[in-house]
Amino acid sequence: MSTDCCLPTEEEEETGRGGAALAASADSSAVIILSSCGSVRFGSGIRTSRPNPSLLFLSMAFITANWNPLGDAFYRKTELYEMFWSLRDGLGDSLVAAAPYGGPIALLREPLRRSTSSRPQLDIYSASGVSITSFPWKSGPVVHLGWSVNDELLCVQEDGTVLIYDLFGTFKRHFSMGQEVVQSQVLEAKVFHSPYGTGVAIVTGSSRFTLATNIEDLKLRRLPEVPGLQGKPSCWVVLTQDRQTKVLVSSGAELYVLDNTSCTAVYPPGLSPQAGSIVHMAVSFSYKYLALFTEAGHLWTGLSNLQERLSEVDIKRTAPPTQMVWCRRPRSQQPSVVLMWDRLLLVVGACNDTIQFPMEERSVLVGELDGVRIIAPCSQELLQEVPLVCQDIFKIASMAPGALLLEAHREYEKSSQKADEYLREIKEQDVLGDAVRQCVEAAAHEYDPDTQKALMRAASFGKCFLTDFSPEQFVVTCRELRVLNAVRDSSVGMPLTHTQFKQMTLQVLIDRLVYRQFYPLTMEVCRYLKIPDYQGVSRVLKHWASCKVQQKDLTDEAIARAVCSKVGDCPGVSYSDIAAKAYECGRPELAIKLLDYEARSGEQVPLLLKMKRSQLALSKAVESGDTDLVYTVVTYLKNEMNRGDFFMTLRNQPVALSLYRQVGSAEPEGVGGPGW
Repeated sequence: MSTDCCLPTEEEEETGRGGAALAASADSSAVIILSSCGSVRFGSGIRTSRPNPSLLFLSMAFITANWNPLGDAFYRKTELYEMFWSLRDGLGDSLVAAAPYGGPIALLREPLRRSTSSRPQLDIYSASGVSITSFPWKSGPVVHLGWSVNDELLCVQEDGTVLIYDLFGTFKRHFSMGQEVVQSQVLEAKVFHSPYGTGVAIVTGSSRFTLATNIEDLKLRRLPEVPGLQGKPSCWVVLTQDRQTKVLVSSGAELYVLDNTSCTAVYPPGLSPQAGSIVHMAVSFSYKYLALFTEAGHLWTGLSNLQERLSEVDIKRTAPPTQMVWCRRPRSQQPSVVLMWDRLLLVVGACNDTIQFPMEERSVLVGELDGVRIIAPCSQELLQEVPLVCQDIFKIASMAPGALLLEAHREYEKSSQKADEYLREIKEQDVLGDAVRQCVEAAAHEYDPDTQKALMRAASFGKCFLTDFSPEQFVVTCRELRVLNAVRDSSVGMPLTHTQFKQMTLQVLIDRLVYRQFYPLTMEVCRYLKIPDYQGVSRVLKHWASCKVQQKDLTDEAIARAVCSKVGDCPGVSYSDIAAKAYECGRPELAIKLLDYEARSGEQVPLLLKMKRSQLALSKAVESGDTDLVYTVVTYLKNEMNRGDFFMTLRNQPVALSLYRQVGSAEPEGVGGPGW
């Protein structure tokens, strides 16, 4: 894992040293500044002036250049990647699905094409546009693409069949949304995530909704009819409330909520009578908030249970947006809704303010926990509300403790006397601890490594003046940022924010890296974060070996050597488990070679018996010296073999023969009788 120089070193993480140390004299009349080369200079204890906000303006201006005000908050667009893919026709005439939490992107061109001579192409990319796999679509017309919580691709066809592929394009399984769908066809479909797992909802040509809340435990629910609905509804969304999954449907001027047993007419509180029919709707990432766009160009926002209104804004555009997504973060100051038309991206806040961004090409909006990813043919950006701690530090002329500490460190690096002035200002207010915490927290929310470095160095700088400050938050954040910077790299393509990472948890991140077969990186992450072997390196090696035995272009001998070389005596990795995987893949000889590396005979023997290698199993049991294991094999052979083969097998194993004579005296003729 590349940790480069963007953050303090591991030693600095632990000690709080950031290339310099400062100490105040006993009477606080002077500040002794120790440079990294060991020289000493004294800053005057006489403060000639307070920190100048105009100087802060100059240093913060470049960071806030892309900030846009929305009510009391600010929004920013951060470039994540220049996309690696080369899309000749852009994203037009394609089905596009991007998984949340910086997940992969699936793209199916001309999904409804029915020509057998020219089939649609299904491409799967990383979030940075690096191709993972590509294959021609040979099944029926596809209505919708979506990703499961396990990064499996769900392809919903017109006939109601849902085909599931893994990240590498390998077909896993399929299921049907019901026989009646085959005749009426699927008009629209949605893949959603609920407390139960990944779900699928469809509306058919007969205007009926069918729901599956968990594809791993498939139970289809056909929802009640919507009064007066003919064909496809104007718009609809899936809601998850109180562990119940419902569908909100707009039909003409009416709005209905469908659950298992009823269809209930509802009305959004406070919606203007002149707003007209609802033509577009969107639910937030957490399913807590709802946005409705009407034919008169009004945008209504409120709680998804339709009990409270947040705002209603007339955006002066009556054409329905092509996409509409919520953009909010935990503890958001100013949640907003992002609407997209062909050439315009509009951010609308509950405060009635808006931000406009021109769009050059058709893009795709992906709702995230703390923002919206904007995927364009050439680039990918993250639109999000600027976290409050970042606003406090970087806002123009801010006098927040973190802003003063950051500026003090910058002045110190320039060997400027002003560092003393900023530090005294912080110490007089007794907020140095708060300043350090602000810098550390802000660094976690920043995507640019240089900005992270500046904030963490400032925090390290400020820690030198604190005697009872716990370094835990500093150390943990430093390590987490190193990991995040590594997985954000375009070669990996997982643009996780720190907020998403904390919600996802480290264990899930490791699982995703393993699933995508980034084995060297994953092992470095596990070692760097000192994760126990059974949770980290051992589990990664086991997964790698299980994939290795499936490689058809290598010989059994080459694979066995490679596995032994990598795995060695790593604790927690069982060669018998790897051999079992090889046997499942139709490579019994490879399985036997791998079992030779298994030190525990008790793990070897069961698989050998399953493979019908009875004599080898008996030999291994005898070599182990475990009489219970030998007797287990003998008993198994006695039950599985005919009498003649059984005795012939024991004849070649004196130990087994002797054991059988002791415990198998029930045989009337015994071993050594006629025929021996």
